[in-house]
Amino acid sequence: MWGLYARATLTVKLVMISLVVASVWAWAIIIQKTIVYRAARAEADRFDRRFWSGEPLDGLFDEIGATPEGRSERVFAAGMTEWRRSHRDDGGLIAGAQARIDRSMDVAIAKEAEDLQKGLPVLATVGSTAPFVGLFGTVWGIMHSFIEIAEQQNTSLVVVAPGIAEALLATGIGLAAAIPAVVFYNKLMADSDRLIGGYEAFADEFATILSRQLDS
Repeated sequence: MWGLYARATLTVKLVMISLVVASVWAWAIIIQKTIVYRAARAEADRFDRRFWSGEPLDGLFDEIGATPEGRSERVFAAGMTEWRRSHRDDGGLIAGAQARIDRSMDVAIAKEAEDLQKGLPVLATVGSTAPFVGLFGTVWGIMHSFIEIAEQQNTSLVVVAPGIAEALLATGIGLAAAIPAVVFYNKLMADSDRLIGGYEAFADEFATILSRQLDS
């Protein structure tokens, strides 16, 4: 492999280096997002158990604070913060409290979704462009082989094989970078959608609870 790279032309070397860098970048995102999503699922499960344990919501909010670290907790805190702000000094509620609470939680969910999906477009870009970058290296390597044939006027494998091998190596690196990026992009997007769907479902349930309190 190193010999093929060392014999390659400068253009093909740059193509290979760019593909290796893109592959390392993609794998860094894959590992980082896998860890983040696993932690987010665990945090959501813990908070869900606490939320439905029967503990008073005001007590739970006082315990986690207005700026908690957990994602589910931040959605809950956004709703509870607006709930408390909607109370007048005399204990009554300001008109439109339900709509403001819903919007506050929607904004919190949107922020969490943006953070969860940060970096995923890089995987999509690597998955869609790496094969074409590798193909460019392939075309360049084959062109270089034909130039060598023309200069030496020799069609033996000794002349043709190195350039073709360099070209195929560029294609292989491009595919090696693209395939994991596409596979994990689809998986991580599905995981992200499930997490965001869980936050939205919780927000709907929480809004229903607050709506009952408003009606009473």
